[in-house]
This record gives sequence, C-alpha cells and structure tokens, in this order.
Amino acid sequence: MASSAKTILVVDDEKHIRDVVQYALEREGWTVRTAEDGATALARLGAGGIDLVVLDIGLPDTVGLEVCRRLRATSRTPVLFLSARGDEIDRVLGLELGGDDYVVKPFSPRELVARVRAVLRRADGGGAADPSAARGKVLQHKSVRIDLERHEAFAGEMPVALTPTELGVLAALVERPGVVLSRAQLMQRAYPYDNLITERTIDTHVKRIRAKFRAHGEDPIATVHGVGYKSA
Repeated sequence: MASSAKTILVVDDEKHIRDVVQYALEREGWTVRTAEDGATALARLGAGGIDLVVLDIGLPDTVGLEVCRRLRATSRTPVLFLSARGDEIDRVLGLELGGDDYVVKPFSPRELVARVRAVLRRADGGGAADPSAARGKVLQHKSVRIDLERHEAFAGEMPVALTPTELGVLAALVERPGVVLSRAQLMQRAYPYDNLITERTIDTHVKRIRAKFRAHGEDPIATVHGVGYKSA
C-alpha cells in the first residue's frame, strides 16, 4: 500500500478521466487533488505540497506542455503525462520539457498506478543502482558530482537541477567512469526494479542531462555510436 503522505495532482479537462484516475490512486492510499485546466493546476502547484503531477498534454486553456515548462522553471516535482494523441512527437516533447514518464489514452488504471509508483520511487531515491548503498553516497567523475542522498548534481560548484529519472541515469554512468553502457544496460543499472522505463526514452533523458550541463560549460556524457553511452 502506498504512503498516504504522498499527494498527487491530477490535471485533465475530462471529468470522467479525473474521476477514474482519482479513484485508482486513492485506492493505493495516495491523497489526490484535481484540476480541470492549466490555470487551476498552476495555482495548486504554487500552493505547494504536491509530490507528483499526472498531467494531460491537451488542456483547454494552457497545454500541458506549457504547464510542465512553467513548473520546471522552479521545481523538480515529478510529472507523468497523459496523452490522447498517437503522434510520438508530443510524448518526446513532454520528456524533453522535463516529464518523467507518460501514459497514452486509453490506459489501464493498473498501468497508471504502476507508473506513478515507479516515478515516486525514483523521486525517493529507491531506483538507484544499489538503494541500500546509496544513502550518504557521493559519486564524482572529473567535475561532475552527484549526492545521491540529497538528490543533487553539480557541474563543478554549480548545482544542476535534474529530475529523479535524469539523476538516476547520470548516476549509473558516473559510478562506472568510462564504461560503455547500452540503453538496456543503462536502464537496468539506473532502475533495476523498474521495468517501465523504455530504451527510446533513455535518449531523451540523456539529451536533457547534456543540455543542462552544457549550460555550465560541461558535458558529462559521451555517445558511443551504435553501442550506447559512457561518462565523458
């Protein structure tokens, strides 16, 4: 049973979807707040106390992608997108803006609950390569430093705001400097207890990690074409 201490914001303009998602999440013990549009969602987020957002990409006033963009300007609160569209570009854009995962409508409530649980586990540090060893552990390679217990990453002395998923991917590379990991290996090392991460999304997360570090003049990841990635 999930901890009732976790509060999830469900944002969707369709009341039926909100009700289905709310029922499924509350059955797991989570507290659920709802919003039917972007403005209400941003107001709820601004009030604080939200541990994860289930966010519809298509909203009547402000698209979910814009809500995520504004949220990411000030917060690392995990975001799981709901998308009714078959076009993959919407889901890729969502991940590039800082989303942690996505579910395509129509979806199974059981799948949604599993993905929410997985994202919350990552946010709590429960998806690191060795959760028991992660406590108090600091990883460093050259100028890149990761404090696993505090969920913080640094380029030199400059903090770099990473989502829980991005932090796990980078940690998997930094803990084995120079070792090339395929996408499948990277998924397994970053989240050995989470089979919901897909190889296709790894590329998007790596792209975001590199962009964030490049803003500070660093690039912590090298691409090995046809194989995978390694720490630079």
